[in-house]
Amino acid sequence: MAGKTLMYSTAYCPYCVRARMLLDGKNIRYEDIRVDEQPELRVKMQELTGRTSVPQIWLAGKHIGGFNELRILAGNDGLDEFSNA
Repeated sequence: MAGKTLMYSTAYCPYCVRARMLLDGKNIRYEDIRVDEQPELRVKMQELTGRTSVPQIWLAGKHIGGFNELRILAGNDGLDEFSNA
């Protein structure tokens, strides 16, 4: 997972939708791993994070947490370095 930006998510979770909108708005490319389509990947997510909730987000290979942590980073201009613009 080193260096990758990815998010474990579901289709209709409101926090997942907001996280996608935020990442897309910042022009950050990411892999969206949908645990609602592949439930076995939720187990992997839990093993990696110790958390059961989605989204779970990694920026450049570093786990930052969920939407709240992503929003805080965005508010502090902490996402600018990850932009693919």
